[in-house]
Amino acid sequence: MSCRFFAAVCLSVFAAAPACAQSSPMRPRITGISHLAIYTSDPAATEHYYTVIVGAAKLPDPENPQGVRYALSATQFIEVLPLPPDAGVNRLDHSAWNVSSAEGMRRYLRARGWKTPARVRQDADGSRWFEVLDPEANKVQFVQPPANAPRIVNPNAIGRHIIHIGFLVHSRDKEDTFYRGLLGFRPYWWGGSHPGHIDWVSQQVPDGHDWLEYMLAAGPGAGIPATMSQRTLGVLDHFSIGEVSVPDAYKVLEAGDRLTSRHDPAPKIGLDGKYQFNLYDPDGIRLELMNFHATDKPCCSPFTAADPEK
Repeated sequence: MSCRFFAAVCLSVFAAAPACAQSSPMRPRITGISHLAIYTSDPAATEHYYTVIVGAAKLPDPENPQGVRYALSATQFIEVLPLPPDAGVNRLDHSAWNVSSAEGMRRYLRARGWKTPARVRQDADGSRWFEVLDPEANKVQFVQPPANAPRIVNPNAIGRHIIHIGFLVHSRDKEDTFYRGLLGFRPYWWGGSHPGHIDWVSQQVPDGHDWLEYMLAAGPGAGIPATMSQRTLGVLDHFSIGEVSVPDAYKVLEAGDRLTSRHDPAPKIGLDGKYQFNLYDPDGIRLELMNFHATDKPCCSPFTAADPEK
C-alpha cells in the first residue's frame, strides 16, 4: 500500500467518524423529576393548599404567564395552570424530567425516530426545555435547569424532594418502549392490591433515584375511561414528597393546624413497606408523603435499585 493511498484511507475514516457520531447522538443524563403540571378550577383554594398546607414557595411561571409555580427546591416544583374549558375530569397537563442537555435530548430522540419539536425553548429564568408525547399521548417535558437557579425560601415546606410522580397508564409494554427502551429508566418496584395482579410499576430515572409510577388501574384502551370519576383519576395522577419519617411530618401538619384539605385518617405503611400519608388538592390531585426508605418488607417485588435520599 502506498503512503499516499494509506493517508487517503485514514482521512476518509476520520472524516466519517464525526458524521457517525452526529447521526447517533448519546442520550444526555436524566437526573430526576423537574415538575408536575396540573390544572386548577379554584386558584385561590389551590394557592392556600400549596403554600400553607404543603408549604411551597409561590413563584411566577416563566413558561406560561397564566400559570403559577409552587416550588419545593431550586429544581423541583408543581406548576398550576388554569383549567381548560374542555378538561372534563382531567387535571393533569404534563410531567417533566430534569436533563443535562435539553438540546442533546431533543437530538437523541429525533435521531431515534421520535417526533420532536424543531427546537428547544428557553424561558426567562434560563431554563431550556421541549415537549413530546409518550406512547399513550401523555405530554412529557425535558427540562435543562438554569445554570444558577436561585435558592428557594420555603421554611414551612413539608418536604423538599419530589421522589416520584405517577399517572394513568393502560399498557405497561407500550410505555416501556419509551421510558425503558429509549430513555433508559430502570426497574425499581412493582406491586398490586391483589395477589397475582400488578397495579403499580415503578421505573427509576437512569441517572438518579427519582421514579415514574405507572398506575395500571384503568384497564385496556386509551385515554381517560368514560366511566372514571375525577376523584379516582386524581388518585392515579399524583406526586410524592419524600420524608425521613412520615409520622413525624404528619405531626407537623397536625400541630400547625394544616390538615384542612381532604386527607387520609392517619399515616400507614403501604404495600411497598414504606410509611405514607395522602392529601388531596382542591381538584383532587393526590400528594403522597412517603418515607425515603421502607420499614417493612415490600409485597410482590423486592426493590431493585437504591432508594432516593433527602
